[in-house]
Amino acid sequence: MRNCIKMEKIILVKPMKIFGKKIIGRYKRQTIIPDFNQHKLEKAKIAIVGLGGIGSAASIYLAAAGIGYIRIIDNDIVSKSDLNRQILYSEKDLGKKKITVAKEKLSNLNSEIEIEAMDKRLNENNFGELFHDVDALLDCTDNFPTRHLINEAAVKLNLPLFYAACREMSGMTTTIIPNKTACIHCIFPIPPEKERETPILGAIAGTIGMIQATEAIKFFNGMQTLQNKLLLYDGRFNRYDIIKVRRKVNCPVCGEKNDD
Repeated sequence: MRNCIKMEKIILVKPMKIFGKKIIGRYKRQTIIPDFNQHKLEKAKIAIVGLGGIGSAASIYLAAAGIGYIRIIDNDIVSKSDLNRQILYSEKDLGKKKITVAKEKLSNLNSEIEIEAMDKRLNENNFGELFHDVDALLDCTDNFPTRHLINEAAVKLNLPLFYAACREMSGMTTTIIPNKTACIHCIFPIPPEKERETPILGAIAGTIGMIQATEAIKFFNGMQTLQNKLLLYDGRFNRYDIIKVRRKVNCPVCGEKNDD
């Protein structure tokens, strides 16, 4: 009888240069990615502002990847309406401080990294205190005034910023390198009107948060990121688009007149 099983083509891969520790244990599967440097992740220090839907997904995957130090910043408590998208929390966490629950769960996920929880609300007077000793920022917030404040802090402190946002069944993300790429003010100079309650499908927040985390991991490995590019995700029609954005020379936040 003729053999009807179609054999898959075997692809031979050249031996890869491995960085850091021997390929065993927790990070084995990512350290065999070509040119992946686990040591750079272990040395990285990231501040995550906002532990909602996007922040939940991003923080989980950054912790799992082995980012050595993660500072989580939030001053909210867990409410029932959070549970459709904020996967760090469960019903038994209702009424608890988000940072308290998040620190415990992220530490349980990866005991090899340091999680610092700060029960703070970001303002123009404390961003120096919150961000002065980190290497990068993740904006996982849900309102434009705070996003613009994080953007200004990133530019003033010269910190890479990974921005993400979502609404209904769509989301967006970009990577901002101060004085090199468009900042949030360049892209969104006029914030949209504030909604009383933003409609959102939980899985959309997770999708965007994971892309945001991937951008941070790639950045610390020297890989290509979404610099001067805004990724748009349409979950309703399963479509991704990338549009080019440009730094504005007259931007009041990052414009050339503000360069040292």
